[in-house]
Amino acid sequence: QVQLVESGGGLVQAGGSLRLSCAASGSAFSPAAMGWFRQAPGKEREFVAAITWIGDRTYYEDSVKGRFTISRDGAKNAVYLQMNSLKPEDTAVYYCAAGSYYSGRYYSRSSYDYWGQGTQLTVSS
Repeated sequence: QVQLVESGGGLVQAGGSLRLSCAASGSAFSPAAMGWFRQAPGKEREFVAAITWIGDRTYYEDSVKGRFTISRDGAKNAVYLQMNSLKPEDTAVYYCAAGSYYSGRYYSRSSYDYWGQGTQLTVSS
């Protein structure tokens, strides 16, 4: 079994920065990609960013381009999300996700078969 453990959420002032971390644990795991999604109250869970394990390709939702950076540590099966210039509209529960095989549809929730429990980010004005 694979478990995803998230950390790094919290309360941040607008314009501030925060770094989210997620690591797979419990068994040997070779993900095709890992990514981050977020869900605000009353809204659907939306894609934020993803990174592939082969090729190190990154993908971002338009609203976070230039502000967020996704990175990985293959040896630790870990993924990180550095969030800069945070805005109140970034407030959401952030979920780490892992896909065990290649799909080419990294924006889609259906491409991921493992999910973390979520970590709350609140950005105050």
